[in-house]
Amino acid sequence: MLISQFKPFLNMQEYEGIKDCFDLNWITEGPKSKQFMEQLLDLTEAPYGIFAPNGTLGLFLALKAFDIGTNDEVIVPDFTFLGSASSICLTGAKPIFCDVNRKNFQIDLEFAEKLITSKTKAIMPVHIYGTCADMDPIIHFAKKHNLLIIEDAAQSIGIKYKGKHTGTFGNAGVFSFFADKTITTGEGSLIVVKDKSVYEKLLYLRNQGRLERGSFIHPHLGFNFRITDLQAAVGLVQLKKLNQIVEMKLEILNQYQESLKGLDGLGFFEPEVNANYIPFRFCILSDKATELMNFYKKNDIETRTFFYPLHMQPCFQTEEYKQKADIKFVNSVYGFNSGLCLPSYPGLTKKEIQFVCDITKKFYNE
Repeated sequence: MLISQFKPFLNMQEYEGIKDCFDLNWITEGPKSKQFMEQLLDLTEAPYGIFAPNGTLGLFLALKAFDIGTNDEVIVPDFTFLGSASSICLTGAKPIFCDVNRKNFQIDLEFAEKLITSKTKAIMPVHIYGTCADMDPIIHFAKKHNLLIIEDAAQSIGIKYKGKHTGTFGNAGVFSFFADKTITTGEGSLIVVKDKSVYEKLLYLRNQGRLERGSFIHPHLGFNFRITDLQAAVGLVQLKKLNQIVEMKLEILNQYQESLKGLDGLGFFEPEVNANYIPFRFCILSDKATELMNFYKKNDIETRTFFYPLHMQPCFQTEEYKQKADIKFVNSVYGFNSGLCLPSYPGLTKKEIQFVCDITKKFYNE
C-alpha cells in the first residue's frame, strides 16, 4: 500500500470547468477571473482584492504596495516556508526571524519584542497548518510599535478568528492556491486589502504600471503578475467544493485522533482556540520523529517533517541575514526535530487512514 503525502482533490468537474474558456476563446485573465474574485471577496468579506501568480509574489506585491524596501526590516516567524522570507528579500528589505510558540507554532510576540529596531516596518504573522495566529495581541503589538501587519494567510482559506476571516485583520492578507492548499488553482494567490488607495496601487503594480491592458502608456513602473481564466475556472469549481473539502478533512482529523490518542510519546498540533480549524495536514509531535518517519517510509507511507527553521537555511548563512548569536530559536528547532505531517487530503480513505494508524501503533509498541 503506497499512501502519498497529498493529492489534489480534482475530478471531471474541474476539467469541465475550463471548457468555457475554450468555448469563449478567452484564456487570459478575464470573465472567469472576475467571477472568481467576486466569490472570494464574498467568502472573506474583504473590501478589495487582486490576484497574483503565487503566494510568494502575492506577499511581495503586498509589501511593495506599502513601500517596504531597502533598509527596512520585517519580522517573520522562523517556522514557515521559505517564501514568507524570500518575498521580503525581493523588496530589498531584510527578514528578521522570530521564534514561535510550542503549542501551534505561531509567532511569539515576547520574542518579537527583542527584535524591534528603528528599521522595523512590519510584522508578518503566518497562519500555519490550517489554524491561525492569535490576532488580537498581534494587532496590539503592531499599534504599540507603529508597524504594518502583512498576513501570510497562504494556508488559511476558510479560517476565521473570532468570526472574522484570516487575512482581513492586518493591512494586507495573502492567500495561496498552490496544489496542496485547501482549494487549488495549481498556482495562484489572492491579496486582500482594506484601503482603496492601496488597492489602486496594487492594480498598477501587477499590470505593468497601467490599469488597462492594450494601452502602451504606463504611468507607473509595474510588473506582469496576472493569472489566467483557466486557473480561475478551476478555482470556481474548487470553491463550490469548499464545504465538502472541509467536512472530509475534519472526518480525517477525527479518525486519526480517535485511533492514535493515548500513545505515549506522541502529541498533536493544537489549533488556536479562538478560530475554526481546517487541518492543512495531520500534524503530530514525536519524541522519536526521525525513527518514526523512517518506519513510515519502510511501510510505503509518505510523510514530511515540519518546516526547517529559517535561521538555519543555507541561503541565510551570510552576515547580511545572521542574527545575534545569543538569540535562540528553541521552539522552531523543536518543531522541526519533533514534528511530522501525516497524509491528510480529501479522497484519503478510512482504510488508508487506519493503515497509517496501525503502523504508528506498531512502531510505538515495538
